[in-house]
Amino acid sequence: MSRALPKYNKRRVAIIGGAAAVVLSGAVIAGSALAGTPAKSNGAANARTLASPGTITCPDVKSKLPAIPASAQAEVDRNLALLQTQIQEANTRLRNTVGQGGPNFVNNAILGPLKDKRVSTIDRIAISIGRKGTKPTGLDALAPCTLNAGGVGGGGANAGGGRASASATPGTAAGRQSGGGAAAGGSTAAGTITCPDVASRLPAVPASAKAEVDRNLALLQTQIQEANTRLKNTVGQGGPNFVNNAILGPLKDKRVSTIDRIAISIGRKGTKPTGLDALAACTLTK
Repeated sequence: MSRALPKYNKRRVAIIGGAAAVVLSGAVIAGSALAGTPAKSNGAANARTLASPGTITCPDVKSKLPAIPASAQAEVDRNLALLQTQIQEANTRLRNTVGQGGPNFVNNAILGPLKDKRVSTIDRIAISIGRKGTKPTGLDALAPCTLNAGGVGGGGANAGGGRASASATPGTAAGRQSGGGAAAGGSTAAGTITCPDVASRLPAVPASAKAEVDRNLALLQTQIQEANTRLKNTVGQGGPNFVNNAILGPLKDKRVSTIDRIAISIGRKGTKPTGLDALAACTLTK
């Protein structure tokens, strides 16, 4: 036979029971909230996924070439392989520089220099074919590449893999070209790019080649001016190898192609000069 609890005991039981109910309901609410909230680690993983730099793809050059003379096949194949290497190098740089620079970093530091390299390489391919056949035209339109932000390569495009060196070989300070105008003029924090002088190293230029040689000598000056302008406009961008990879390397590639055209022009009616490629590399003077 049970006994009735005193009044104060009933009140105590009621208070304890109410507190337990509050604690229990709080635990249920907290559990529900946690169940509906993503973990921070998942958020970090999503952020890393969204930060994927994508992939650079370029128009296919090989499929647009005409019949290649047998004597030019080896040189054409070598330059087609170089186009692949250039894309691979650009994709590697794209991955290694995520988050660097401003909104135009990829265009200025990767896609722009890649286009310059491809123009030079494609030009060499056309020159090789033209020596014993019909020189193809319009191939420069295949030089610009695009960034696929989703990391999916476009169909019919060159794919990359491997690396190419873009470092410049130091040259002598004497007898060097410097870009004219404001671009290469005053001293800046970025320094100035100077290159070996080509005009003073040329043999006698046949009259029939004079106009073409002069045009390409002027182009060499323009290339230096553009490189100096780019040097000033990208101060502080990229890592320690930015200037070599994004400015001096592409400039050397342009100069190799231009100097080669000069030598070819002279060689049509005279003795083709050799060893001029040694004048292609430029240096940064602080």
